[in-house]
Amino acid sequence: MRKQRHVDYDECPIEGAMDIIGGKWKPSILYRLSDGTKRFSELQRLLKKITQRTLTQQLRDLERDGMISRRIYPEVPPRVEYSLTERGRSLEPVLALLFDWGVEHVLGPKAERKERA
Repeated sequence: MRKQRHVDYDECPIEGAMDIIGGKWKPSILYRLSDGTKRFSELQRLLKKITQRTLTQQLRDLERDGMISRRIYPEVPPRVEYSLTERGRSLEPVLALLFDWGVEHVLGPKAERKERA
């Protein structure tokens, strides 16, 4: 179930941004789509620990918020592809910075802890 959205973001636009891209999986989904269109199964494979139900819901939320587009091909079996919209692409620099921050502050300390052990 989706949490209630805030109505007024005048004081802190970060709250509004986090309503759209916040959560455990949305940034990772957006990051994976930043290097091109993906099918559902590709995203599920790239996001190893995500359940089918969670991925479906996160994709619906991102589509509803205008961050991704969903294209259905009239084939048998049906083929569905997801890609970033222009609005979603506007987050690419932010996602790249977040990726770099994670490398330095999450992976870096993990590697240092392993070396000390």
